[in-house]
Amino acid sequence: MTSANSMRDVLTAFSPSSDYLAISSGDGRIKIWDTLKGQMLSDFSDLLSNDDSSVLTKSGRGHLSVDYTCIKWISLDKKKKRKLGYSLVVLGTGTGDILALDAAAGHLKWKVNDCHPGGVTSISFSSQSSSIYSAGADGIVCKIDCMTGNMLEKFKASTKAISSLAVSPDGKLLATASAQLKVFKCANHKKLLKFSGHPGAVRCMTFTEDGNYLFSSSLGEKYIAVWEISGEKKQSASCVLNLEHPAVLLDARCNTQGDTDDPGLYVLAISEIGVCYIWYGKSLKELRNSKPTKVSVSSDDISSNHKGTLPTVLAAKLDTRAKPASHNVFVAYGLLIKPSFQRILVNHGLDVILNSPLDGILLPLRQYQKFQKKIDSRKAVSALDRANAEEALLPIPKLLQLADKKTSHAQELQNDLMSIDDSGTTSKESMEGRLRSLGILSNCDGVSNDKTDSAIFKDINLKIAMPQKKMKAFVLSMGSDEAYKFLRVLVNMWQSKILDAYHILPWINSLLLNHNRYIVSQESATLILDSVYKISKSRGSVIELLLQLSGRLKLVTTQVCNTGSQLTIYVWFF
Repeated sequence: MTSANSMRDVLTAFSPSSDYLAISSGDGRIKIWDTLKGQMLSDFSDLLSNDDSSVLTKSGRGHLSVDYTCIKWISLDKKKKRKLGYSLVVLGTGTGDILALDAAAGHLKWKVNDCHPGGVTSISFSSQSSSIYSAGADGIVCKIDCMTGNMLEKFKASTKAISSLAVSPDGKLLATASAQLKVFKCANHKKLLKFSGHPGAVRCMTFTEDGNYLFSSSLGEKYIAVWEISGEKKQSASCVLNLEHPAVLLDARCNTQGDTDDPGLYVLAISEIGVCYIWYGKSLKELRNSKPTKVSVSSDDISSNHKGTLPTVLAAKLDTRAKPASHNVFVAYGLLIKPSFQRILVNHGLDVILNSPLDGILLPLRQYQKFQKKIDSRKAVSALDRANAEEALLPIPKLLQLADKKTSHAQELQNDLMSIDDSGTTSKESMEGRLRSLGILSNCDGVSNDKTDSAIFKDINLKIAMPQKKMKAFVLSMGSDEAYKFLRVLVNMWQSKILDAYHILPWINSLLLNHNRYIVSQESATLILDSVYKISKSRGSVIELLLQLSGRLKLVTTQVCNTGSQLTIYVWFF
């Protein structure tokens, strides 16, 4: 069985017709799959909008630096179900941006920057409306036009961070979850109901089709709460559905009105370990006492020594009703690198076990030898279909023998070593000269006068963070000439790395804001400001590379943890 963390970072969204599925596995990529053909249509990593501006940043940090937090697939035209051009995949990021991807054209449709400072936590959409609702850590709910990305309206729904959001199918009700669950009217933002019962942050919520029931699940809680909308203004959960692990996805159907052949409630949930649960009851009371029907994926065909991620249920959606106490469910299962899709009939009380096909599974080398008689070397690794090999250990760029790999790594280490003279010491003068030739160190700004430094720093300790108000008051108390000398000293200290930017830059910023006229009027001010600009630019570019490296190391570390303590060589097998 996979670890409990396997589904926590996975985001999935079916198209309204279930013909397509969008998947994000935590690496900053968005993959669109055709569920009918079982093929991947597109891989959104470095996306470009119509005006060729990058989705990520113009600095090109790469997809690994993007943190997607929520996803929703919306359809703009119900009549053309198989037309991707009428669909958008809307995503929220941890930096507070909201993106809309054109699934057919393969580019960014629109982007709302800094929509929710602190991060976007949830996105919802009503089929009866052309607007998207979003919520975030700022406690604000935003309404966005799905065609243009224009902000239509927003309101403060909570003084605390909102962890989840849901809109009823008819577009009349809006539910938010922070410290409490609240239900608002979408038209005037009037609060109708307030629920309490989840001690932790709510991860997912969904309405039934008629809007009479709301289902919610919280982080770390092994149950689903059912709330009746037509009750009192303040109430507790009407029903609780238990499962073995916390849920990451919910879906629900209510057929109690106008359907005499199959009245009842259907509730679907996917747990953190990738098992699908389905509850059924003719009434709320019967639903409360019902036991869930499980849909899981068999791992019998996989070797017992397999240390990687096992196939699970990745996404599921309640489809059409078949007969009383039965429902068609559309399921995506297997591995993230190559999921399988199937519409299955689930009868209440009969568990379903799906068999994951061997194609698309990374097999150990010894198991692959059963299918291939001649292999040049057991130490060789073949990297096939690199774009889809998230479950493999990276990097695997080409075929390498073990001896060649050792030689290659040794050569790389030798090339990366600093040049050291015969005495074993690095030439300090040559490095300083190179920095001055590049303009990073100024020739005219030498070491500041010790007497001036002691006078300026008499009442200041730069190693201790000072509040902004106190810093501003201290800077304003300085004379203009004294402030200019202080600026020169700070720049020299930053150039010589006596103190880092965390301690230096707030002071430089305060000096430039409060004494800018005098500083700009000085003859040598251009050289000082040019030095500040060059240092900031050079070190900023290094930070961007470090962020990209950090994202890649995080991805590799996660993959190594998933493979277990023993290292196994894998080969892609079709």
